[in-house]
Amino acid sequence: MSGPNNYNQHIIEQFCATGGTSDYPGPLVLLTTTGAKSGQPRTTPVAYSVDGNHIVIIASAGGAPSHPDWYYNLVAHSTVTVELGSETFRARATVVEGAERDRLYAQHARVLGFSISDYRQKTARHIPVIILTRMDERGSFGSY
Repeated sequence: MSGPNNYNQHIIEQFCATGGTSDYPGPLVLLTTTGAKSGQPRTTPVAYSVDGNHIVIIASAGGAPSHPDWYYNLVAHSTVTVELGSETFRARATVVEGAERDRLYAQHARVLGFSISDYRQKTARHIPVIILTRMDERGSFGSY
């Protein structure tokens, strides 16, 4: 398998076949956004952490020089679909700024086991932090 699209497809297939697990060395959600230009659904595996009743994701693209496509999609269309384990639900994506962004970025790095400087050394861009807020009555991610 070569290239990030093939790798992502492999992870998505594994995730779906196993009810939410994969070879990826950390917790993943499948994030389905609406294409900013195409209007078509786009699904991407994304590492996550939890902060209270929110899922936290970062648009790191592994430290690439530009934001991942899914980031532009959720900025254009903030309602997303999240697959977490065997559960699927709608969520509202919100880009977090300032001190809250810095706190969540540091917490996300600790939980997922990487250094804050790992991506900062690879890219000069400001890596966005996004919170996903569940849009149904359950509203909690504490058990994940």
